Amino acid sequence: MKAFNYHSAKSVKEATKLASSGSAYLSGGMTMIPSMKMRLASYKDVIDVKHIKELQGIKVTSKGVIIGAATKHSDVANSKEVQKSIPSVSSLAGRIGDAQVRNRGTIGGSIANNDPTACYPAACLALNAIIHTSDRKIEAGKFFKGMFETALKKGELIISVEFSIPEKSYYFKFPNPASRYAMVGVFVAKFKSGVQVAVTGAQSSVYRETAIEKALDKNFSASALDGISIDSSELNSDIHASAEYRASLILSSAKQAVVHCK
Repeated sequence: MKAFNYHSAKSVKEATKLASSGSAYLSGGMTMIPSMKMRLASYKDVIDVKHIKELQGIKVTSKGVIIGAATKHSDVANSKEVQKSIPSVSSLAGRIGDAQVRNRGTIGGSIANNDPTACYPAACLALNAIIHTSDRKIEAGKFFKGMFETALKKGELIISVEFSIPEKSYYFKFPNPASRYAMVGVFVAKFKSGVQVAVTGAQSSVYRETAIEKALDKNFSASALDGISIDSSELNSDIHASAEYRASLILSSAKQAVVHCK
């Protein structure tokens, strides 16, 4: 690990003021710290934001659930408010990584990193999330740009994530047995306006699976997906799973998500 200057920010204003072209924000550090240790990444300044009160906590409104960016996965998983309003998000958080990751990792860090196999991006996309930052509000559909790439500008800090409350939803993940990352994860959310289905782990970034959405809009049942064919031409293929196998997992995971929707 190369030397850096460490800063512990007490407010959003202080954190953004410290930011520069050679800096990075630190919250849970689940990806950032290992990357620095292996010298895959280096920064002149590391700005610790996990103690900023503005970035913590969970708030439920009549239309949505707002989760502070520095809120840990374990806190979301154990939140009675989230369990009641959007149980699928609570369940998702409780199945991220292992106990160590859940007690250190944060929602803001997860979506800012945008690992192609991460779980939270699927929830953001399926639940019409709004990402509140130090500068603006960004719709989830415009936030995730590609592998480890988002719409965040240099020095821009995520403040909170606001999820819309669906009629029913569920996230089904087929995890890598070692890392617990999603080889394929499918989040199904049913709104009055229609069904939204987001897939993670299958491409370079999270995406909406429109073929499944259209079928479920007509008939919200697992059997409605029996005749669906998932195009594997743009899916990931690696030592863990071929593109064709991932296509099969997307369909079977979507069916399981529908069955468990509540």
